[in-house]
Amino acid sequence: MLNIAVLVSGGGTNLQALIDARRDGMIKNGRIALVVSSNSGAYALKRAGKAGISAEVLPRRSFAAQEEYDAALLGLLNRYEIGLVVLAGFMTIISETVVSRFRNRIINVHPSLIPSFCGEGYYGLKVHEEALKKGVKVTGATVHFVNEICDGGPIILQKAVEVRPDDTPRILQKRVMEQAEWKLLPRAVALFCEDRLEVENGRVKIKEGTS
Repeated sequence: MLNIAVLVSGGGTNLQALIDARRDGMIKNGRIALVVSSNSGAYALKRAGKAGISAEVLPRRSFAAQEEYDAALLGLLNRYEIGLVVLAGFMTIISETVVSRFRNRIINVHPSLIPSFCGEGYYGLKVHEEALKKGVKVTGATVHFVNEICDGGPIILQKAVEVRPDDTPRILQKRVMEQAEWKLLPRAVALFCEDRLEVENGRVKIKEGTS
């Protein structure tokens, strides 16, 4: 059984999607062993507590240097024997030190169809504001492995979502979460836990399986 850590900063809706998927038997070969929050007031911590999942608060500002923060985060991941790290609305930069230690074992969900509306500065509501400003007819979400480039790691799964004429950024954000993020992230985690994801030449191949 693979131990999973979910890193969060806010409400934890993607965390809840993972908790529900595990409960419903979609994620068969893994369990959420740890939730790490960058924010002591994150509602995600309540979700973790309700589900009986160990939770730790690790604010970046509590550490003078990035190296100290990296050591603390890696110490937590090692203590809980984590095999997969999931970034689910995590607002703290993951350094190259952590990425290299967990190469192709860190998954992120991004609320657009990468390579559109991604990279430095594109997060949260900002992504949807820019999509509407550009006038795109289709947006969506992407789950990808994390590497040293912001939103630049190998793509695992994507799903398109319609943009409607009367959308506001918040309405579009909710539709992308409901129709794409909450479906893609549990699916990607399940595939990882079944050892069905293979990275070759910067691209992800999904191996055949029973699910």
